Amino acid sequence: MDNEHLIHGLIIDHLKRRFRREYSEIKVNAAGDPDLTLSNHGLVLAVVEVETESSITPEKAGKWKDLAQPGTKLILMVPKSARVKVMEILWQKGIADRVGVGTYDIAITMP
Repeated sequence: MDNEHLIHGLIIDHLKRRFRREYSEIKVNAAGDPDLTLSNHGLVLAVVEVETESSITPEKAGKWKDLAQPGTKLILMVPKSARVKVMEILWQKGIADRVGVGTYDIAITMP
């Protein structure tokens, strides 16, 4: 579980740097959902939720549904190996058309 917490934090830090080019205001919500709020000129345009293998559940999809409000894009960042599972859950909840799904993968190559 500690490793997943570490990975979660690393992905949030990476996304914060990555989105800095597109959004003037990026808020990290360390204590709650969503993980990142992306805004321009005070207008929230997107929210980002970073999930790990163990945090992807049908119950969590209820929170995703709450975050996927009209006018605000929800971006889910999930492990590459869990993308199909997440898409199935999104279709079951009826929000697949309102959610963007990105993936991450940590690769270590040895000589």
